[in-house]
Amino acid sequence: MGQSQPPSQSMTLSEKIIAKAAGLDSVKPGDIVTCAVDVAMMHDSSGPRRAGKMLDELGVPIWDKDKLVVITDHYTNDEDPNSVEIQKITHAWVAEKQLPHFLPEQGICHVVLPENGFLKPGLFCVGGDSHSTTAGAFGAFMVGIGATELASVLATGEIWVRVPETLRLDVSGCLSEGVAAKDVILKLCGDIGIMGANYMVVEYGGEAVKAMTIDERMTLTNMAAELGGKTGIIAPDETTAQWLAATAASGVDIKTWQGDADAPVAKTISMDGTAISPQVAAPSNPENAADVSEHAGTPVGQAYIGACTGAKLDDLRMAAAIVNGRTKAAGTRFFVAPGSNRIRDAAADEGTLKILEDAGATILPTGCGGCIGLGPARLEENMTGISSTNRNFVGRAGEKSSKLYLGSAYSVAAAAITGEITDPREFL
Repeated sequence: MGQSQPPSQSMTLSEKIIAKAAGLDSVKPGDIVTCAVDVAMMHDSSGPRRAGKMLDELGVPIWDKDKLVVITDHYTNDEDPNSVEIQKITHAWVAEKQLPHFLPEQGICHVVLPENGFLKPGLFCVGGDSHSTTAGAFGAFMVGIGATELASVLATGEIWVRVPETLRLDVSGCLSEGVAAKDVILKLCGDIGIMGANYMVVEYGGEAVKAMTIDERMTLTNMAAELGGKTGIIAPDETTAQWLAATAASGVDIKTWQGDADAPVAKTISMDGTAISPQVAAPSNPENAADVSEHAGTPVGQAYIGACTGAKLDDLRMAAAIVNGRTKAAGTRFFVAPGSNRIRDAAADEGTLKILEDAGATILPTGCGGCIGLGPARLEENMTGISSTNRNFVGRAGEKSSKLYLGSAYSVAAAAITGEITDPREFL
């Protein structure tokens, strides 16, 4: 994957990455530039059957096969004829193009991409999914694009960008026990709304963010999409470098890829991490977030821990800490779908998976599944559920008559045990 030196100007980290990709010394918000793409990612839903089809109709080759990563995660582990056909199309297209980077059924794309070493600080990336913003946890700039724009990138290796302004979130102090990154981002959704960062880069920082693991940082950058952000980003540090050292990423540079302290930003929001309590977002919008106490006692028929947002290894550990030695409530379905095969295996090796199973959880194959209303975790008619996913729009996770609450893995696990929305701190 390509890499070049960044300019030495007074800019935010995102602006430095954009300037490098555009071959310019500097950029400022509002500039319209053309950027060279370091990595393009697409999955089975928007990829070969849509963007790939458009490319074939144009009759042009892929600009650089080594910079394209194809991952299957949306329509996997499903015998539905439509899903089977989508997988056939995906595998056939990849084989025809002789693509070197194909990762089938290994997990959710936003988790699998960094696991396999395709992300590192300073890269300019695009992905055919709105939650491609997750890459910002590694100091990369990555935006989600639609199939038509993805087809253009496949043909040219370039994309035009209007340089976005930056909204900086500074989280001070330390998060309390039972409070996670999911609670931080849900609170922000509640405070500014799902369009509160419209087209902005959401730059996360502060003492609490620096103390977070990569898993937790990925939750913050993932849900920049729920704020209407262009993307999310966190300055890389030793935590980033150590995590990437276990992947195939090479040439990881955390020193160069830092924003300048005097770089102007559009807005700064300060949040006291010590004062944040567990948050739950009521149906049918992430911005309906409030303290868990406001929804305590609401019965739930299903608790789901899954998706790119809420089924990383740290999330599974959070859930295990709550349910250890306890059993799920009668009449409440409890599903866990690890974010990747590697996460599943690691959770099994350390005993986390067994704790969840002993509590009555059904372990599902990795994939998008219940987040998008597919598979066993699909919400049934008039069912109320709570999940660690990122969105709870009407009908997204199942029938239109169903209702979905959002919370951290702590909160979802607590609801699984009691059969109702519960403050997870009661179990810690």
